[in-house]
Amino acid sequence: MNLFKKSLMKMFSFPLAFLALACLALASGANAVEVAGYSFAAPEGWKSSPPSSSMRKAQFSVPGKSGKDAEAVFFYFGSGGAGGVKANVDRWMKQFQNPQGQSVKTETVNGTKVTFAQAYGTFLSGRPFGPKTSNPGYAMLAAIIEGRKGAIFVKMTGPKEAVEENSTKLRKMVADALSK
Repeated sequence: MNLFKKSLMKMFSFPLAFLALACLALASGANAVEVAGYSFAAPEGWKSSPPSSSMRKAQFSVPGKSGKDAEAVFFYFGSGGAGGVKANVDRWMKQFQNPQGQSVKTETVNGTKVTFAQAYGTFLSGRPFGPKTSNPGYAMLAAIIEGRKGAIFVKMTGPKEAVEENSTKLRKMVADALSK
């Protein structure tokens, strides 16, 4: 190898190695969310975005194959905050006009109670007590995790196809966080 190639390799090897490691760190940790002592690794393809309100701990754009995205949001209000499981599930179901496919199931995941709620139909989006926008063909899958430091709420809403395509990923993300 000639002297010129050797000096180029020496000059660029450290910065390139550093850049590669930085990219790996960003890629692996950019979609990890810490909430109430649990670490949730967002599924591949979910894109983190800045929370749109102070009530949200984190939010993600969740891609659908049709090109229409759903949204997954994490809420945490501390120990005893935001009411109980039933109050939240009832409120979420009321965000639909004539909700269909309603399902509420509580299970234990690695020693922690998790309630999964789902429905579909016309979703009424908007701030509490504010004007609502009708979104026909939407669905919701939510998890209420009764964690050590209080309930963690993970709620995915959006076009029905996008929510259904990502429901297994949301459930796995919750199970993985609770297994650590």
